[in-house]
Amino acid sequence: MTISEIRDILKQEIVEKTVLEEIMADERKGVRQLVDAYIRRLNRESAERFRVEDMYEPESSFYKKGLEYVAGIDEVGRGPLAGPVTVAAVILKPHFFIAGLNDSKKVAPRRREEIAKKIHETAVDISIVSLSPEEIDMRNIYAATMEAMYRAVRNLKIQPQAVIVDAMPLHFPVPSLSLVHGDAKSASVAAASIVAKVHRDHLMDEYDKVYPGYGFSKNKGYGTAEHIEAIRTLGITPIHRKSFEPVKSMVNGTYL
Repeated sequence: MTISEIRDILKQEIVEKTVLEEIMADERKGVRQLVDAYIRRLNRESAERFRVEDMYEPESSFYKKGLEYVAGIDEVGRGPLAGPVTVAAVILKPHFFIAGLNDSKKVAPRRREEIAKKIHETAVDISIVSLSPEEIDMRNIYAATMEAMYRAVRNLKIQPQAVIVDAMPLHFPVPSLSLVHGDAKSASVAAASIVAKVHRDHLMDEYDKVYPGYGFSKNKGYGTAEHIEAIRTLGITPIHRKSFEPVKSMVNGTYL
């Protein structure tokens, strides 16, 4: 085999045992380098599988009781000055491996998109709920987030047998677990955090086209210096949260 052929073989997901043994016995320097790189990749992939499997520990406490449909719930967008708060509820197949699954804040944007696509393709069920700035102003952000979480669970086509939620103290007619930093500890909550984040980011990208000049595609509605300056220059849009400072003071004319 040529070194180019060996390179292509070692890129494959599965390499036949006899072929791999032949490659391993090849003493050419270029082949040894390819084999070393192949082994390092296998070690990384193995470590990643163990890491993701560890994230199924909260779900496993329910799986062991015969509860297969475990919904993870998480939100994104509690802090921004503009745009909705978005909640996702996700039921994953038990112990299903998704490379890179993690708290959405720990995943690069392009990788988040890839993982969200994988979740949408493979999850048992997904529900996404966004509550508008008007609803946030009417209820307050904490109550709006809780309402969105309840709606997300109700909107699932397959009703969960158990629920894991990131930190919020919710009550359901099925066993539930409120887990601080759940998006970093639970596979299903991490999946929900990524799905919610990608969905809301797309919404803010669209709002950036409707309301140019505020930088919504970059700041996603958060109160960056540029965003606040844009509010002072261009005024408040319909997607700004009028109960949030400094927007509230700007509406009242008391912002300095």
